[in-house]
Amino acid sequence: MPTLPAAARVVIVGAGIAGASVAWHLAQLGWRDVLLLEQQRLAGGTTWHAAGMVTRFRASSVLLRLNRASAELYSRLGALTGHDPGWRPVGSLLLARAADRMTQYRRTAAVARHLGVEAHELAPRACGERFPGLRADDLAGGFWVPGDGRVRPAEVVHALARGARAAGVTILEGVRVTRLLARGGRVTGVEAAVTGEATGGALAPLEITAEVVVLCGGLWTRQLALAAGVNVPLHPVEHHYVVSHPIPGLTGDEPCTRDMDGAIYLRSEDAGEAAGVPPRSAGTPAAGGGARVILGAFQRVTKVWDVPRVPGDFAFRLLGPDWEKFAAPLAEGRHRLPALAAAGWARFVNGPESFTPDNQWLMGETPELRGLFVLAGFNSAGIAGAGGAGAALAEWIVGGAMPFDLSAVDIRRFGPWANDGDFLRARVTEALGLHYRMAWPNREFTIGRGRCRSPLHDRLAAAGACFGVQAGWERPNWFAADAPGCAPAPVVRYSFGRQNWFENHAREHRAARAAVALFDLVGLGKIHLRGRGVLRFLQRLCVADVDVPAGRLVPTPLLNPRGGCEGAVVILSSARGGPMHGPGHDEFSIVTACGGERRDLHWLRTQLRPDEEVEIRDETERFGIIAALGPRAGELLSRICGRDFGEAAFPPLTWQRQIQRGTSPFAALRLDQTGEPGWWLHVSCADLPDVYDALRLAGQDLGLVHAGHYALESLRLEAGRPAFGAELSADTTPLEAGLDAAVAWDKPGGFLGREALLRQRGAGVPRRLARFTLDDPEPVLWGGEVIRRDGRPVGVTTSGAYGHTAGAAVGLGYIRDPDGGRVTPEFVLAGRYDLEVNGVTLPPSGSRM
Repeated sequence: MPTLPAAARVVIVGAGIAGASVAWHLAQLGWRDVLLLEQQRLAGGTTWHAAGMVTRFRASSVLLRLNRASAELYSRLGALTGHDPGWRPVGSLLLARAADRMTQYRRTAAVARHLGVEAHELAPRACGERFPGLRADDLAGGFWVPGDGRVRPAEVVHALARGARAAGVTILEGVRVTRLLARGGRVTGVEAAVTGEATGGALAPLEITAEVVVLCGGLWTRQLALAAGVNVPLHPVEHHYVVSHPIPGLTGDEPCTRDMDGAIYLRSEDAGEAAGVPPRSAGTPAAGGGARVILGAFQRVTKVWDVPRVPGDFAFRLLGPDWEKFAAPLAEGRHRLPALAAAGWARFVNGPESFTPDNQWLMGETPELRGLFVLAGFNSAGIAGAGGAGAALAEWIVGGAMPFDLSAVDIRRFGPWANDGDFLRARVTEALGLHYRMAWPNREFTIGRGRCRSPLHDRLAAAGACFGVQAGWERPNWFAADAPGCAPAPVVRYSFGRQNWFENHAREHRAARAAVALFDLVGLGKIHLRGRGVLRFLQRLCVADVDVPAGRLVPTPLLNPRGGCEGAVVILSSARGGPMHGPGHDEFSIVTACGGERRDLHWLRTQLRPDEEVEIRDETERFGIIAALGPRAGELLSRICGRDFGEAAFPPLTWQRQIQRGTSPFAALRLDQTGEPGWWLHVSCADLPDVYDALRLAGQDLGLVHAGHYALESLRLEAGRPAFGAELSADTTPLEAGLDAAVAWDKPGGFLGREALLRQRGAGVPRRLARFTLDDPEPVLWGGEVIRRDGRPVGVTTSGAYGHTAGAAVGLGYIRDPDGGRVTPEFVLAGRYDLEVNGVTLPPSGSRM
């Protein structure tokens, strides 16, 4: 029976692929006092029955980077630990039945090649030659990724565990964590018990104190976290694959093959493998005349595993076969590989796997409890991702901040709304199928919508809004219109080129340039700070100088110690007092991106020192924001308020409170972020409809147009304004993003990240943000297009849209020197550029800093 220690520096809960990876990588970074606890045996949960495919062919550069690190680790893990993980570099074969799928692959392949992953386009016949017996006569083509491969998942865990133990990590099997311990907003350890398997049924709980706890419990993570008041939004779904009897002529070295248009994958399995059979089990099927084939699927809609609690003893169990649900993948598999029809099936594997609301995994420190980290919810991609993700999370734990931009998988992207059980059960049925659905630009979820709605939602719907969703908020992307060329109904037809709302977007964009456009921005985050230490606190965290008079606005990044952007916010200077300004308290407010308040609140609270008296309050749901943007916006506001909104009375980067509209007071912020005059009206949610109605009626003869998020995006890109989550991230500094003017180098006390910026300013920046405008007026940029300078790849666009004022697509992207030199403005402007758009290299485009 295992003996539980009383304390450890780090306790990791769950010894599947995620927990084993974190333990291994913490040990590699020198942390030895690490305790890894597994309720049954190593590799339990989802890991043991995973298909084991590892691909680096990902549309996201961050996920590609993590998967590439996994592949590199698995390829050398046997030599490092003395335990063979079964790595076989058989490559990946991606099939396309339609031209649009080939366009998707070409977009992904361009980024993959730029980041060092080899990928080759194949003709249909060449696809068939890669996998013996594969039908290729109905294909449009495919791609071959030679560096990909597969592993034996349980053996990867045992290899990582062996290496971790050799480095000093303690690993205990048969120990179940029963609850998390916390005090004062910080995790303090876990309560654990040796399971009945080892004690004959008698559980003996024991408290284990720890500085850091890492939840890697897969299916069990949500229920353990929820009992401690922590939101980890994931839910299990049924995920099926079948394993054939041996097929003559197959060797086991066939590539991992994905037919996404058929929603299926194929991979071979030789005599040494047995997917879906518990590790160390007897009775592994023999090979007998050829390799077996695993046929799996990511169906468009899947079945949720609806259990009140995942049983603690389920670690090496499966659900029952569901041949009826799997009928369509069976038919697709027999079509793609006809030999499957004669081979028949040796076993059906129905293993539940955890999915998240957006089909990206969860990692990082939780905003509810300091010191509590999560790595879970891999959405059936845990083997491919966990090697790299474990390394990144270990660096995050040791370094105190994310080591590079991990916002796509950062757990702070979700609020409590995402952890509602009814919502999760609905949403995850769609999330699984997204793996193989077309990756259309701006693709929206269809299930589980309407969680967070603006008080204006019904009015906007009546005006023709086509809603998208961001951080749970329903927000208009564009508006249907009865105008020439416009979509008359709010329904999207997706495309890699101009989508059906192109002219609707043009109408809204042009109104904001020539007259006035009205935007509902209710989802923007709003944070209020007050206290005697708040000015000193914000001065330390903000790049810009926020010691300004009340009524001023200060746009500013928030930096980490490396000089990267942890956030990008607008500071509102409000009541001024405190030690620096006389008696009383200072008060400031913050406006941040939609959904950004959760991350910003967490960052602010983690940086607060014990001697700083600061109250930090989230007011996102108390107030809405209506933006009136355009050259006639001031005239519109004057009409409903009866006061002067001219340049002299209301200059840029100022704000005024208690502006009266009848009985509905509001504050107005002058922010010209799109290059046109703009006012952002902060209105209580109760008064929002009244103010909206007044604006709409008063603007009828001013050319007022309802506008959505797509117009706001194209306007800011034409103006060359970087946005957090696109151009600004934990990887990028203000100097690289062209925000040098915002940096208050000499303000008293400095600011977090100043030393890193000083070093970069002295050495020169390794990349710079530039804006591109295509010469060809027809194509559309979506972001993710490879940038070439004088024929050599130097970067990837971070954002793209059609600029209707520019008359062509515009995009932002960072440029590096391919020879590794420092990048000056002169270097940027001296180059001749082209962009790879949907697999086609376009003529040289204009660039601007």
